[in-house]
Amino acid sequence: MSRSLRRGAIAALVLAAIVPLSACATGNDAATLEIKPDNAATSIGQTLRLNNVVVVTPAPTVAEGSAVTSAANITVNISNTGSAPEVLKSIEVAEAGAATFTDAGGGALSEITIPAGGAVLLGGPGQPAAHLASAKLPVGGYADTTFAFQTAGKATVPAGVLPATGLYAPFGPKAEPAASHSAAPSTSAAASPSAGASASTSAAASGSASPAASGSASASASAH
Repeated sequence: MSRSLRRGAIAALVLAAIVPLSACATGNDAATLEIKPDNAATSIGQTLRLNNVVVVTPAPTVAEGSAVTSAANITVNISNTGSAPEVLKSIEVAEAGAATFTDAGGGALSEITIPAGGAVLLGGPGQPAAHLASAKLPVGGYADTTFAFQTAGKATVPAGVLPATGLYAPFGPKAEPAASHSAAPSTSAAASPSAGASASTSAAASGSASPAASGSASASASAH
């Protein structure tokens, strides 16, 4: 085979190899554009790790990219690989203030302990939770969230703000029960007939007594 033919064959082989690789690269890039980045995570020291930090707003909510003012919950998986327990003292969300802590039963907590060699999933079943009474948050955006620990210190992460749908449905804030006003009208309605009956009885008694008294007075006058 001549040198020119050999060079042509080699060039064809190289081109055949490059084209599939280029197509593959294009496909990967396109797919990558459709994948949202992972939720915020950070490490504090050698033993404390915060994974999947998300501020969860109620659902249904406004369209992604809009701001919503509502209650919200903060969920995060905090793992402690150290030999001593760590204590979460507070969580603050930018422009929303400090969260309040509750235990699995809804009782108030001043702090949350992460056991040595263990983990706590805020908002998970049988786990403590962190609540924001009211906050204006960008759904689909981020909110700087600061965690303060007794020993490890502080860390701030840009927590994703997501509605309580799909995987996050169990982590959203619970709807406040509507105040019941049925008791008051019911009592009033029940009292009203009684009051009417009482008034009628009183009126009847008054009416029947009046003629008797009048007749008695007339008889007395005639006798004299």
